[in-house]
Amino acid sequence: MKENMEMKFHGPIEKWDEAIPLGNGKIGCLIWGKPESLRFSLDRPDIWDRSIPCHTQDDDFTYHHLVKLAHEKNTDKIREIFDAPYQYPVPTKLPAGKLLFKVERETKISHTLHLDTAEACITIGEGIHKTKIRTMCHAVTGTGMIRTEADASVLSVSLENPKFGTGEKAKGTYDPEQRTISQGSLEQLQYPFPQTGEKEVGEAKIVWFTQQVDQDFTYGIVLGERMWKKGTDYFYRILSSKDGEHWLEEGIQFIEDQLEQGYEYWRNSHVEWWKNYWSKSDISIPDQWMQKQWYVTNYLFASCSRKGGYPMSLQGVWTADDGNLPPWKGDYHNDLNTQLSYTHFLKADHLEEGEAFIDFLWDLKDEAALFAKKFYGTEGICLPGVMTIDGKPLGGWPMYSLSPVQQIWLCKSFDDYYRYTANQDFLENRAWIYFKETAKCITALLVEVDGKYYLPVSSSPEIHDDETASWVTPNSNYDLALLRYLYQTLIDYSKRLGKKDDIYYEEILRKLPDFAIDDRNVLMISPNEILQESHRHLSNAMPICPLHQITYEKEEEKKIIDAVILDYERLGTGLWVGFSFAWMAHLYAIAENGEGAAEQLRIFWDNFCSTNGFHLNGDYKKRGYTTFHYRPFTLEANMFAADGLQEMLMQMRDGKLKLFPAIPDRWKHDKIGFSGFRGEGGIQVTAKMENNKLIYLEIICKEEQQILLKYTKSDGYTNVTLKKGKNIVFPQ
Repeated sequence: MKENMEMKFHGPIEKWDEAIPLGNGKIGCLIWGKPESLRFSLDRPDIWDRSIPCHTQDDDFTYHHLVKLAHEKNTDKIREIFDAPYQYPVPTKLPAGKLLFKVERETKISHTLHLDTAEACITIGEGIHKTKIRTMCHAVTGTGMIRTEADASVLSVSLENPKFGTGEKAKGTYDPEQRTISQGSLEQLQYPFPQTGEKEVGEAKIVWFTQQVDQDFTYGIVLGERMWKKGTDYFYRILSSKDGEHWLEEGIQFIEDQLEQGYEYWRNSHVEWWKNYWSKSDISIPDQWMQKQWYVTNYLFASCSRKGGYPMSLQGVWTADDGNLPPWKGDYHNDLNTQLSYTHFLKADHLEEGEAFIDFLWDLKDEAALFAKKFYGTEGICLPGVMTIDGKPLGGWPMYSLSPVQQIWLCKSFDDYYRYTANQDFLENRAWIYFKETAKCITALLVEVDGKYYLPVSSSPEIHDDETASWVTPNSNYDLALLRYLYQTLIDYSKRLGKKDDIYYEEILRKLPDFAIDDRNVLMISPNEILQESHRHLSNAMPICPLHQITYEKEEEKKIIDAVILDYERLGTGLWVGFSFAWMAHLYAIAENGEGAAEQLRIFWDNFCSTNGFHLNGDYKKRGYTTFHYRPFTLEANMFAADGLQEMLMQMRDGKLKLFPAIPDRWKHDKIGFSGFRGEGGIQVTAKMENNKLIYLEIICKEEQQILLKYTKSDGYTNVTLKKGKNIVFPQ
């Protein structure tokens, strides 16, 4: 276990996306570089240039106009109006700054990241001249902490601001030929010169800089240092004008107070937080390497998502430190990325950390109402598919970045949370309202043709990229799956709450078409198009996963799932990215194919993740899995892959609990288990299997309820009545 909770790095780390990651949801730190230039790249998720996205306020930036141009097949005009805003450098996520450590005369360096305590230990040099550095992003106070054990004469530290341009702020220009992942150098952002300051307080020294971004937003970093008997303690805070009127003065005072008590004093509460976090759930599988990936993912999750803070965007709390703007602006992509980032936390029972996303969506409800009215011309709520931290549309390929059904996928986060907690207050006062307001917008967009409802335009992410052909015949199976899910869920909620709205939603659901399925039983892209080549988005499989509208419970639906999987196998992985393998692992797990699920996860973790665990999207090691050899860092596939492993161990849908449904043969004759997994109805499950036999099953239940339980060797489900409290279901 201890080995699985350590990540060791030998030699200097030369790339920022291979750095040691630290974080507490409020700030992040990446440690990398050579001993003579060891970087602590610092970040905070709400440090953004929040400029209004160019042209998104124009009169022609509307859904009605987009539909008109799509019907006219005027792709050039669509790009000019709806994709162009994304090509401007702002708005964008910004890096915060860095600490630069310089150790003279030493070249040897090694690093250890302790996942259990979220503390990094760095050793530079050997013998009596060895320099030791311990560091963490404090889990409770939000402060970064560093303790060095070194001769002050060989170690120096400096605080550096990002190298933005200076002077009048530039908006950049749009080049239709330059449609790239990264929006270029930080220097194109013209901000005023940073302001610096320093003071001495007794034995402590404090330095800082502040960087004005615009008239409404300034941020800064405060660094304090104080000697201890073997070296120096450093404490830093990343602050902003959004922290309050006296944000800088209060930040400096906070650092003064923490320095007074020192590193070890504050370490105790940090370690206690992480101890509690790790106690929530656990797994034990024969494949120790794969087990470690699950720990790494849970570590990354807690490092960049905490209740009370912003949820993880594409890169969480780890913005690129390479002199450039982050990949895809470090934004919120709601056509897959944000949703997949928040898949695994429920089963892993990390509720509070996952609530950051739900709270964020709820807080943006007013912004979603404004966008629904201005862009779609409807009542209700709808957030952009690609957006800023404030919920503003960023543009981009509009068939996805401005597709209304992405809002329904966001709704699923509320539904999943309710089903895994059985919180009736949450159902009535959040989930029901969020779904109902979403339906107001979506329903107003539907067009009735021959007694059936269709969207005026339809797409399937990201089939045909942004070409004219990307506007597929309505409704794509992707769009249809989300539409059906919206109204099915509202019918269920209405009945649970006694709202009597179900008749209205049933009438809409009745008028939605059936899924398009070809003569091979394969889910099609749209009513007249099949998937004809490998593609990164398995979007035609949306009804199977993640929506589970087609399940492995009925023979006719089994045939569809098996046929879809076979079709993906036929087409191959040449145009996949990292999250595609995680998605495929889910499909194999649903089909109870443990060999296939495990292999997809092995490919993902071994070939699409950096040495520090970061998902780098492409087959950057060039091992022949895909033709994408780039390495832009995003987080969603990490979480989705962890959820895939959890699905191999336990599945629960509609009150049906399956234990070890997708275990590889090589695991079955060993010991395997999990503890603390959360299931529907708020139950918590611990199960152990040995030599392919269930040897222990415990279910903790808050309220008496009935479930259907499927044992490993069972041919069917057993009806089990759970009583309030702990239920030892096996051995009986």
